[in-house]
Amino acid sequence: MTSLAYTTSTQMQVPTWVWWLTVGLMAAVLLFDVFVIARRPHVPTTKEVSGALALYVGAAVVFGLGVWWFTHDQAGAKFMTEYYAGWLTEYSLSVDNLFIFLLIMARFGVPEKLQQSALLIGIIIAIILRGIFIAVGAAAINQFSWVFYIFGAFLIYTAVKLAREGEGDDDEYEENRFMKWVERRFPATQEYDGAKLFTKIDGKKLATPMFIVIMALGTTDLLFALDSIPAIYGLTKEPYLVLTANLFALMGLRQLYFLIGGLLKKLVYLSIGLAVLLAFIGVKLVLHALHENELPFINGGHHVEAAPDIPISVSLAAIVVILGVTTVASLLKTRRDEQAAASS
Repeated sequence: MTSLAYTTSTQMQVPTWVWWLTVGLMAAVLLFDVFVIARRPHVPTTKEVSGALALYVGAAVVFGLGVWWFTHDQAGAKFMTEYYAGWLTEYSLSVDNLFIFLLIMARFGVPEKLQQSALLIGIIIAIILRGIFIAVGAAAINQFSWVFYIFGAFLIYTAVKLAREGEGDDDEYEENRFMKWVERRFPATQEYDGAKLFTKIDGKKLATPMFIVIMALGTTDLLFALDSIPAIYGLTKEPYLVLTANLFALMGLRQLYFLIGGLLKKLVYLSIGLAVLLAFIGVKLVLHALHENELPFINGGHHVEAAPDIPISVSLAAIVVILGVTTVASLLKTRRDEQAAASS
């Protein structure tokens, strides 16, 4: 029996049919979601979203075990650890996305029963855009080892920026330039027409607010992908693991939105925690770039052997600790604030 993925020089060699099977299964799940939600727009119950989220998380965990099973020996454990580290990182960054999604929904007054449709289409756009980013990132890494310097520096810059923003209270969604152009280019009605993106009024075709909302969700996730794709490439160089970690992180995002919408406001240290996480991965990338250095103006173009290469097991442990401490500290802070407010 042949393995779905085998290893050569500690690199995954994934057969083409496995790629197509993975993409096909994910597309089938999304199409099923689209079909069900399009037929019955509604506000999902807690039981409904909890069950679906448990299914997606369970599938992600089982997939990681499958990576270990179908790759062999120590290499299998390495790839499994890389996948879990990437998945946890992408999931944690996606949680940060949810806060922006909440602001977008509030900004455009999306009716509750239509929010599922908006999120689903926005997630499909995000998957397509991230797929392009992943392919470009893989090509860049294969051709230029120095791209890790750029990725690392960008993540450290993003971490500093995120930490500073986390110190304030930004409860308003600020449209980017592209969204302002979209609103000028596509005149929209003031009223929603179900989940339709366009409608006709007096024979004139106009965009609905739903179209604007979906574009806002898609472009916002694209901006987040500028952080998340370099971050996951700092944990694994395997495009297949990068793709699947992103897919599993995004697949349960809609359910997570409805399940922890209120909880997000209690994660007061989320931005700081994610800043620490991105800074850690940024430093890891820079150290790896030094270890693989080929730039002539650094160490004469030779590898900097003294630069430590942080093992993936250490990275996974650091990710779990950072996210755990962030969550516990946030909930304790919120609880103290609520008790103080109640007593006063």
